[in-house]
Amino acid sequence: MKLAWAVVVSLGLLIAVPAVVEAQDSTDSPVRLHRNYPNPFNPETTIPFSLDFGMWGGGKQPVVSLRIYNILAQLVAIPILQGSGEPLDNVSLAWNGTGDFAAYWDGMVRGTGHEAASGVYVYQLVVNGKAQSKKMTIVK
Repeated sequence: MKLAWAVVVSLGLLIAVPAVVEAQDSTDSPVRLHRNYPNPFNPETTIPFSLDFGMWGGGKQPVVSLRIYNILAQLVAIPILQGSGEPLDNVSLAWNGTGDFAAYWDGMVRGTGHEAASGVYVYQLVVNGKAQSKKMTIVK
């Protein structure tokens, strides 16, 4: 467990408050979210993640969502699962022999047809209700 600072807007004022942040790259976690690539000079990016299917047992398939947000916490995009082209939005994933998966984002803002602006974005992987996040930078 780590202590971090969260910025909270209250009555129009920005206030920094301590927040608890869980470690994201734990080796005992059944879910591992990796760094996106290439980063940062290409608007298109790949986001790899790994799932340990043995942790769910009983042949259950994990339900996975991956979303990209801007720094205002606004949804920017839902990447697609490489190999299937299916948006990663509450998708039940089956064992693929390795447990390694990759998502692809074309750098476009969802529903607009416009490229995402240069800046910092957060991508969040949610597996069976548990979330992990990482940040990425896009520079044009």
